[in-house]
Amino acid sequence: QVQLVESGGDLVQPGGSLRLSCAASGSIFSIYVMGWYRQVPGKQRELVAAINRGGSTNYADSVKGRFTISRDNAKNTVYLQMNSLKPEDTAVYYCNFYSDYDRRAYWGQGTQVTVSS
Repeated sequence: QVQLVESGGDLVQPGGSLRLSCAASGSIFSIYVMGWYRQVPGKQRELVAAINRGGSTNYADSVKGRFTISRDNAKNTVYLQMNSLKPEDTAVYYCNFYSDYDRRAYWGQGTQVTVSS
């Protein structure tokens, strides 16, 4: 059984930084895309950033220049470095892995990020 375990969420002041991590355990093969999404109550989950196997990245306009996504394929882990955090970045952040081996998407349980003074 595949599990994605996120860590790194916290309360931080505006302008601060956090680094989120998400590691997969279990038998997961050929992860094509790793991504981070976020959701606030009453709104749809939105894509924050994604990175494919080749290293190409995609970012939401609201985080470009502030967030950086990276991955370690050997460890089946994805990271999200978040700098210059704003109150509007407050949300539950979820990682998502898409495997082109079994054509399934896997989700983590979410980690809370709160940006507040």
